[in-house]
Amino acid sequence: MKPISILIADDEQEIADLIALHLEKEGYQIIKVSDGQEAVHVVETGSIDLLILDIMMPKMDGYEVTRLIRERHNMPIIFLSAKTSDFDKVQGLVIGADDYITKPFTPIELVARVNAQLRRFMKLNQPKVDDHKVLLEFGEIMISPDQRTVLHYGENIELTPKEFDILYLLASHPKKVFSVENIFQQVWGDSYFEGGNTVMVHIRTLRKKLGEDKRKNKLIKTVWGVGYSFNG
Repeated sequence: MKPISILIADDEQEIADLIALHLEKEGYQIIKVSDGQEAVHVVETGSIDLLILDIMMPKMDGYEVTRLIRERHNMPIIFLSAKTSDFDKVQGLVIGADDYITKPFTPIELVARVNAQLRRFMKLNQPKVDDHKVLLEFGEIMISPDQRTVLHYGENIELTPKEFDILYLLASHPKKVFSVENIFQQVWGDSYFEGGNTVMVHIRTLRKKLGEDKRKNKLIKTVWGVGYSFNG
């Protein structure tokens, strides 16, 4: 079986070497790069299963790297950054990262998070016999789970993987109210822990992309004190 390949993109050589040392002990195959452009090149030309990405890098920062990679790839991305503000963390998650670890960090925590992201990704991407996801149409909106696309009057709306998963979850059960905790657990596949902010930010950007500010009848309805429902 092909070993799991992890790309470490960090211009701080000592940190990249430390991460590589601990992940190689877990049996992972490690590739290291020191700038954003090289990270994108490796992902596009190789077979990468998970990306550990610094935000502040030469040539192209981690945010732009993530935007480009998310256009074609769905592997887990973990941000590793000295930026510690809640705004930076939420921005990273909204752009498309799956996790965010601040420097300084302990290698044992990073290894645990890498293992958790890989387990979750592999579980979610296993074919399921009872998976009955169907094409959804609501007026001018069409949501395709196979192609993971959302069309509005035939025009494609660019969504991050998490935004798409939230929309499909809500649209699959019109009028049903999902709590923030329930959305986090089903979309992120993890136990709920201070995930309310993350869900609300994703809902806000999703509404903006769907043009909710121009709609009289909102597609995503806020049920105050409870959660969100799809009003299609």
